[in-house]
Amino acid sequence: MHKHTTLHVRTVAAWFFALLLFFPIFWLGLMAFKTEAQAISTPPLLFFSPTLQSFRDVMARDHYIGYALNSLLTSVLSTAIGLAIALPAAYSMAFFPTRGTIGLLKFILSSRYMPGVGALMPIYICYQYFGLLDSWAGLTVMFMLMNLPIMIWLLYTNLRELPREILEAARMDGATVFHEFRHIVLPLSTGGIASTALVCMVWAWNESFWSLNLGAANAGTLAWLIASYSSPEGLFWAKLSAASLMAIAPIMALGWFCQKQLVQGMTFGAVK
Repeated sequence: MHKHTTLHVRTVAAWFFALLLFFPIFWLGLMAFKTEAQAISTPPLLFFSPTLQSFRDVMARDHYIGYALNSLLTSVLSTAIGLAIALPAAYSMAFFPTRGTIGLLKFILSSRYMPGVGALMPIYICYQYFGLLDSWAGLTVMFMLMNLPIMIWLLYTNLRELPREILEAARMDGATVFHEFRHIVLPLSTGGIASTALVCMVWAWNESFWSLNLGAANAGTLAWLIASYSSPEGLFWAKLSAASLMAIAPIMALGWFCQKQLVQGMTFGAVK
């Protein structure tokens, strides 16, 4: 009896917190289908005639497709370049460790949590000097650098799980480092690489700080488009909600279909 009561309490608590977390998304969706007048009405309208006008305005006037392509291009390219750098680094640290490997890994991971605003001024000046402001290349490099530390850490913990006996057998058969990496390590760690890529691509897609400070109308991502609805004339709540819903919909759909890989990517090495 006591166990059943505890289970019911936990279930109710879990549903309560789940609904609490989902409520902002629900409210965002509600606002997106209102007119601007309905969106600012007091008290808020729960029953109204839904309209797609805000979505049409975002698509037509604000060139949503262009910003979405910028988000897709910068997130995919930054992830691909990051993997090309992080994989050899993680492989080296996992299978040829030195006395300073763990310390280096901790330093790399700690750099991921450095507040971006602390490095904004020197990075902005460098970008201005090299002409990288408001460019795909500039945002791609920034997103790649932002995710590279966590990418190396996730791949390192994944590669550490590979059975060393297989690698030792391959070395005894004369496999070189390249052949070992190409024909054994890569096929065995495909799941971990895919999970890491998914996690980092989602983070790059959602990145707003660097997109707002280094991007503008030419290379701005969806974060820049959403921020543009805050103007001196006020907030356009319906259009802002429609643009926000269109910005998070693709990544939410990706997260829904790849939730197993995302959870795996974020919990590498957490459970032994």
